[in-house]
Amino acid sequence: MWPLAARAFRAVRRALRLSLGTLAALVFAAVVASGRLGGDLRGSTPRALELLAVAVLAVLLVARIAARLRFAEPPARLARAAWEARALPAFVELETGLTLVVATWGTLQLTGGLRSPLVPLTYALTAFVVTFSRKWIGALLALAVVALEAAIVWRLGRPAWAVRTLAAHGGFAAFFAVLHWLFVHGEVWRLRREHSARLLQEIRDMREEARDFRLISTALGHGSRPARSREDEETKLYQGAVETIHQSLFYTLELVKQTLDLHTCLLLWLDQSGERLKIKELVTDSDCVSELPISADAGALGAVVRERVLVNLRRPKHGHVAYYAGVERVGAFLGVPVLENGQLRGVLCADRASERPFDQRDEALLAGAATQILRAIQSERVFAAVEKGKYEHERFYRASELLRRCLTPDQVFDTTFTAVGEIAAFDAAAITLFDKAERRHTIVRGAGGAKPLEGQSFGENAGLASMVVKNKHYLPASGELRDPNVPVYTKRLKLRHTESLLVLPLIRADEAIGTLMVACARRAIFSKDVRDMLGVIANQVAASLDNANMYRRMEEMATTDGLTGLTNHRTFQERFAQQLERSARHGKKCTLILTDIDHFKKVNDSYGHPMGDQVLRRIARVLDANVRKIDIVARYGGEEFALVLEETDAAGALKLAERIRLDAAAQSFTADGGPASVTLSLGIACFPDDAQDKADIIARADQCLYAAKHAGRNRAVLASSLRGELDAAKARKAG
Repeated sequence: MWPLAARAFRAVRRALRLSLGTLAALVFAAVVASGRLGGDLRGSTPRALELLAVAVLAVLLVARIAARLRFAEPPARLARAAWEARALPAFVELETGLTLVVATWGTLQLTGGLRSPLVPLTYALTAFVVTFSRKWIGALLALAVVALEAAIVWRLGRPAWAVRTLAAHGGFAAFFAVLHWLFVHGEVWRLRREHSARLLQEIRDMREEARDFRLISTALGHGSRPARSREDEETKLYQGAVETIHQSLFYTLELVKQTLDLHTCLLLWLDQSGERLKIKELVTDSDCVSELPISADAGALGAVVRERVLVNLRRPKHGHVAYYAGVERVGAFLGVPVLENGQLRGVLCADRASERPFDQRDEALLAGAATQILRAIQSERVFAAVEKGKYEHERFYRASELLRRCLTPDQVFDTTFTAVGEIAAFDAAAITLFDKAERRHTIVRGAGGAKPLEGQSFGENAGLASMVVKNKHYLPASGELRDPNVPVYTKRLKLRHTESLLVLPLIRADEAIGTLMVACARRAIFSKDVRDMLGVIANQVAASLDNANMYRRMEEMATTDGLTGLTNHRTFQERFAQQLERSARHGKKCTLILTDIDHFKKVNDSYGHPMGDQVLRRIARVLDANVRKIDIVARYGGEEFALVLEETDAAGALKLAERIRLDAAAQSFTADGGPASVTLSLGIACFPDDAQDKADIIARADQCLYAAKHAGRNRAVLASSLRGELDAAKARKAG
């Protein structure tokens, strides 16, 4: 009892310490509401006490504001461990806001109460606390503002003018609070939207620069892996490459500028159209360099672009140096083409304000700088290609590993889409299997937009899937669906909003057993590398399906009876034990039925063993047709079968046994000696009513089966009807 009381005492002490500032603010709120700080009751309170209260309130306000400014959120680990740490930020916010409300109304009390010229302060106060506090705290503080004014109105005897004033002040306060909240949150939303737009624009600019430097096209093909992961990897790759290139460009240009005593040194890069030049990097002493794209045939730059030769000018005209937007004195200009395998990539430009011309040494140095710039870009391109290859192979290896671990066809189907997603983004995917004997295709599994197509089948036709199976080669060859009228499966089974498409054959032993279809609404998703990798994945899918089917056949051979297809004796014993454990754990009943074909030896002796096998298979089908999927049907041995009925009592089992007995007796078998029929005897024992142990339940059911045989066969016997005899037999056996 004492530890419980101690914990309660500590909890109360922590709560008081946490709420001490709030309680102090509430005390001063009561003082303000009573009018003791001036107003109509001035004179009833000694002047010294009034000044003391004002001073204490001022100190409290300053202390609360200082505490709020110094406050830091408690660590996440502490917040998870202690409730007071989680509540502390809210209490600090509440104390500060409540103290501010009380101080404002105290000031109004000292300056005339409701007739004070400072009453509009309450509007600003309400707007402030509603906007910058938690929602529920802001609501409480707004109510506190109105409540203090209402208390003053009540204390004054509720004159009409005071009530009207209260209503007007409350309406204005609510209006300003809502207006301020909408304005601030609207501004926050606008700033966030602008920030997102700027961020997206910067990413687009960086992507454009990466394309200009030929990084993306040789490295990460657009959309060749899942969108999110692919975008992340692509962004990291070209962001690092672009930053590295710009650093190399800047230091190269700066070194050239210092060495050649230049006014401006800049690199212009030819855009994708080949018609405009864009500034990629520059160092300059001028304020007139234009950041806008420049026409590729402008002035001296046009000569460099057209002729792919160095251009050296002394005292060029203003229009010849097209990268200056304003009037800029240029004494000498030198332009060097940046060539890669004979293709013009850009122009490296240098100019001087003085008229000292560029000599041959200067030309050689600038040409060497152009070569160095191109090498830096090529180095980053190689690095990007290496990173791309490493990343692609990691994803490809992961996809292959996923498929190799599959043991069942369903696992293969589900894992295929995950494996494909490791390599390429897709909006729809599906797997079809081809039945060679029936000459029909069946869509066995779909994902995304192809999910509704599951289960559909179709014959051979002119669709892409059928053609892929015939030709054992993927279609379309380019990975793009250029003609939307070409059916993938049939004209009725259509894929909508598809630009990129790939239908790959699943080949096993040089035979196409089906197809893997991958589709995306975006263009140019399936590059040559992606098509090759998906082709390998499709081959692995076919091999995995073959292995899964082989595993299933081996598992069936290990767990089922070869003649009847029912669960074999060993597997029955394992599953029966598991079922008994579940029934005991959940307090449910479970019933065992043992059944035997009457006079089965006569069937074999009279009609031969092939007839006996036919009888066993037919009776097995009768048993399997009468039970639920959750029940167990097994060949117990010879002509004896066992049924385990989950959550079934003896009465329910007896009804089922009678139905099985009648169905079995109605079966007719054709033999050389004429038509024949068989009957069944059945013994029923229930867990836990008749026995709790597996061996005892089997023994009880077997004894009931023996009793059915002894009583004339073709009947079902419950253990409960023989309980006395069975207990006596068990006692004799134990003795």
